[in-house]
Amino acid sequence: MRGKNVLGMIFANVDDGRVSELTGVRSMASVPFAGGYRLVDFVLSDMVNAGIGKVGVITGNNYQSLMDHIGAGKPWDLARKSDGLLLLPPFNASAVANYNAGEVGALHNVLNFLARSSEDYVLLSACSHVAGFDLSSLFAFHEAEGADITVVSAKGKAPAFENQPIVEACDGARITKLRLGNHGEGEETYLVKVALMKKALLERLVKEAFSKGEYSMEKTFLLQNVDRLKVCAWQAPGYCASIDSTESYYRANFALLHYSNFESLFPADRPVYTKIYDDMPAVYGIGCDVKHSLVADGCIIDGEVENSILFRGCRVEKGAVVKNSILMPGCFVGGDATMNYVIADKSVSVRPRKNLSGADTFPLYIGKGIQI
Repeated sequence: MRGKNVLGMIFANVDDGRVSELTGVRSMASVPFAGGYRLVDFVLSDMVNAGIGKVGVITGNNYQSLMDHIGAGKPWDLARKSDGLLLLPPFNASAVANYNAGEVGALHNVLNFLARSSEDYVLLSACSHVAGFDLSSLFAFHEAEGADITVVSAKGKAPAFENQPIVEACDGARITKLRLGNHGEGEETYLVKVALMKKALLERLVKEAFSKGEYSMEKTFLLQNVDRLKVCAWQAPGYCASIDSTESYYRANFALLHYSNFESLFPADRPVYTKIYDDMPAVYGIGCDVKHSLVADGCIIDGEVENSILFRGCRVEKGAVVKNSILMPGCFVGGDATMNYVIADKSVSVRPRKNLSGADTFPLYIGKGIQI
């Protein structure tokens, strides 16, 4: 199977409610991550690196930020006269209701798009995970196993998504027993929201489920078909994090301060592409102190930064202390201010001598554009 015979389909808004603070002004797909990226960048880059040349991004609401970021798809070489990157918003009130009902409703909205596509296979993916998948290996695995549906699996504490699939038994690569819902605290084999199948099978499953008023992809595509279809699990190698809460978003970012995770997410042979902003390099003032942090271009640091992630254009004045925090683009921290365990959204301004502190298990979130 070659990538050009696979249609990529991305759900931009799935699981927005799990991180409602971050998605109040944007979709899950456009949530900033790792100092200079958006969550959609990792999914799109994996698809492009595997040779996929046509990607549909299914959106439901709040997608202005996403449109601004992905544009026509030029950073991913998807700005083409035919195929390439296509944004698929709901076209009327009924379509909005379908999208909000679940993934099946969202796919039913774009059945005409699927029918017009010439690719034989479809790769479905949400943006609620962060990983660097070698999708070419996934395609080869799907063919070698003769699978009807191949899903990506990972090991660890399962995320708290509604209808989270947990693998309970396998016969080789084939899943023979599956349950929905996370009820354990220990390590389990759980499924990431990535699935590959033939386009004809997807169209049939969507039509059948929609006609019955069933909208959960996990229930209709997987749980109800685990005995009837050959559903195989491809074990995701390397770093893989699911974003199911603001705390998990915080931890997933800071996991990248460990080099092994960073190297796994940004392999040299599979680059992660994003919208490029031409900016000056970061400026480190005389007497500043920066330790164990990711600092993007355009930052000016005269104070102290430790164990933190700073996006482009942040300013930390002399005497300010930023620890264990995430500063999104354009944040300003005044002199002698202190920030510890804080997530500051875009363009947050903290006046001099303010003291803001959260906790490791409950980081303090400051909304976009707020001045304190």
